[in-house]
Amino acid sequence: MVNATLTIKICGLSTPETLDAALSGGADMIGFVFHPKSPRFVTPERAAELAAQARGKAEIVALIVDWDEKRAADLVELLKPDRLQLHGSESPELAAAIASASGRPVMKALGVATAADLDRVPRYAAMVDRILLDAKPPKDAAFPGGHGRAFDWTLLTGLDPALRFMLSGGLDPANVAEAIRVARPAGVDVSSGVERAPGVKDPARIAEFIASARKAAAAMQEGLTA
Repeated sequence: MVNATLTIKICGLSTPETLDAALSGGADMIGFVFHPKSPRFVTPERAAELAAQARGKAEIVALIVDWDEKRAADLVELLKPDRLQLHGSESPELAAAIASASGRPVMKALGVATAADLDRVPRYAAMVDRILLDAKPPKDAAFPGGHGRAFDWTLLTGLDPALRFMLSGGLDPANVAEAIRVARPAGVDVSSGVERAPGVKDPARIAEFIASARKAAAAMQEGLTA
């Protein structure tokens, strides 16, 4: 059940200025992308420099795609993130193995286009710390993720109410309040929705997104307790 302590994640950060905007706005999680085909890619060394700016202020999340346990553990040794986000085709068993090898909680992203895509959720939920429900990428996409597209949030109304999932895919300052109202996630995750160009974050849009999400969560909590 969504509440005023909704978790907000700003993903794909790559500069001190935009990272500062996320931290100043009150983001709970900040994400670095380690997939070379993404316009938001940063090297582990660059991410480690940025992580020093965020450590202790927000949870640091490292997004990886189809890595094995050793590679993930090596990244954790260098970056010391608080959490790993798996955004590829990792099986539930591999996700659990990466969590064990790295010593970090794992969030697994699952692409959603139809109700059938949610059939996988219970298997993954049993193996990882958190589920992120994202839009499925286009068939010809060079990298995973929602690519700025939203999916039908009403598909999520039948999920187990106890599942504390995060929502992503096509979210932006204009629609995040409606997404929270419909899907009732435990958290929201945005990347392209707060950019002025692919991979180029906009500090003003980051601040607007966070404020809109907080306001929507507070309004829902007030309605539930009235």
